[in-house]
Order: sequence, then structure tokens, then C-alpha cells
Amino acid sequence: MRREATGNRKREEILICALGALIFALGFPVQAQQPAEKAARIAYLGNEQSPSASPREKAFLQGLGDHGWVEGQNILIERRYWKNRADRLPAIAEEIVRLKVDIIVTTTGSAALAVKKATRTIPVVMTASADAVSQGLVASLARPGGNVTGLTNITPDLAGKQLELLKEAFPKILRVAVLYCPPSGGTVGDKRKSEMDAAALVLKVRLQSLEVSGPEKIGSALRAATRERADALFVSDCSVIPPNTAELVAKTRLPAIYSTSRFAEAGALLVYGPSGIDLARRPATYVDKILKGAKPADLPVEQPKKFEFIINLKTAKQIGVTIPPNVLARADKVIR
Repeated sequence: MRREATGNRKREEILICALGALIFALGFPVQAQQPAEKAARIAYLGNEQSPSASPREKAFLQGLGDHGWVEGQNILIERRYWKNRADRLPAIAEEIVRLKVDIIVTTTGSAALAVKKATRTIPVVMTASADAVSQGLVASLARPGGNVTGLTNITPDLAGKQLELLKEAFPKILRVAVLYCPPSGGTVGDKRKSEMDAAALVLKVRLQSLEVSGPEKIGSALRAATRERADALFVSDCSVIPPNTAELVAKTRLPAIYSTSRFAEAGALLVYGPSGIDLARRPATYVDKILKGAKPADLPVEQPKKFEFIINLKTAKQIGVTIPPNVLARADKVIR
């Protein structure tokens, strides 16, 4: 009997140990799946929404990945798009601020301005702005001094270089119509305008300024350019001028140069400016630094590092112009 009782106790002890091990085994995976830290939350305010992420949005996500931030794992992204409707920006900005995210990322200076008006505390990182200082986004590029930082797509002499390339491709042009936006949508800026005026004087061309306050004004601006007998067009980097403007410009049969690559696939004849993909990827560095404790006021606004010259030969054929071989040889990309 004593031996039997001892055997029962041993079996009970073994059973208890087995149950304990089973409970531990079942509980351990659950515990292991819990994130070590709470996921960071950022808002992404873009212009145009596409069925799948745009190349620039993908570049931004890749940039985050380079710093160890993976969407759905340690970072969550709230996306909003204003679809070339500048009048919607204030409401969208207010909506984003109410989400109480850690950082707000904007793809244009006008979007950054709308967000800054809605909050002075949530950090704002802009992937590009026409002129962050003149727009009132930052006190200076070196010392932003507020809750906004990021990148600007303006560099010294860029406008002059663009006008020079246009003249080199079409030596006979004498009058160039410049499509630009009022301050609320991104402007040519006084400094950039003075650069263009200086380049125009050297190149012996006259400039015709045509303000475009929204997509609905593009048609009337192009009619004005035709009426004033413009020989070519210069399309500024402006958030309220959508990529499909290139299609409307092609119908005028006037050669044109654009400031950003977002117009290239839509049929822009010539594009010279900062690499849009590079500008889209680099803000991820700001996001990483801010999430690790840096203040936007202490992070200088950076200028473009990579530039690209794109020529669309399909558009050249469509409007009946020929690109000189020496200009073609300088292109980083030729669309055929």
C-alpha cells in the first residue's frame, strides 16, 4: 500500500510538471508576439492618390526601411490625399492634427503650410517645398526654428539653368511664357524670379508671367501664351499644377520645360530639376531622427543633391520639333 501511494504521488508530481510546462509553452508565443515598444504613428499627406503607392511614396517607405522602420510592425501610417484641391488642405490638416500622430509628412510646401497653421507642436517633415523661407515655413534653412523641417527643391541658379537648357534646345525662341503659382500654392519667389530675369537678359529672351491659381486656370493661361505669341513655355514647380498639364501644353504645340520629374511620364517635353525620387526618400532620415528624440527646430532644411534631365522624344514627334543631338547627349533619361 505504501509503495502504491508513493507511486501515485510521483504520477501526480509528473502530471503537475507536465501541465505547468504546457501552460508555459502555450503562453510563451503570445508573450513573444507582443511588440517591445508601442508602434510610432505618422501621417502622410500627399497630393495625388494612385491605385498603388506612387513611386515617390514607395521611395519614402524604402527610406524608412533603410532606418529600420517597417509599416505594420514598428510604425503605422495614416494617409490623406488632397488631389490638387488646395481648398481642401485646411480641413485635411485639421483632421490629421486630431489624429494626434507623432509626425506629419507632407509632399508639398503648400501642404506643409496648411499643417503648420493647424499645429505648432506636432513635428512636420516636408519632402519638398518651393521656397520654405518665403512661404513662412521656416525662419531659415540652417535654423528652421519651429516645428517644420525637411527638404526644399530650390537651389541657386536652378531657374537660370532650366531656361538655358530650353534656349539650347530651341535657339530661335525669343519669348517664353512662365506658368507660376501665387504664394498660397508655391511661388517662383523673388530670388528665383530675379535669377530667371538675369538669365533671360543673357539669353536674349523675353518672359511673360502667367499666374495659375488652380488647375482650372491652366487653360486660360495657355490661351494667353498663344495669344501673346509665346515661342515656348516654362512650367514652374507648383503644387496646384497637375502632371496632366503636360498633355494640355502639348496641344499648343509649343516646346516646354518643366521643373520636376512628376511631369515626365505625363508627356513633358523637357524636364530639368531635382530628382523627385531622391527628394521623396531623404525625409525618412528626418522621421528617424525625430522619433529618436531630435527637434525639428534643430534639423536644418536640406537642398537637392541629385538632378536629372529628361527628354521625351514621343512628345517631340507629336508637336513636330527636333531635339539637337548635343542636347540629347546631355539627357539622363530619354523617353522614346
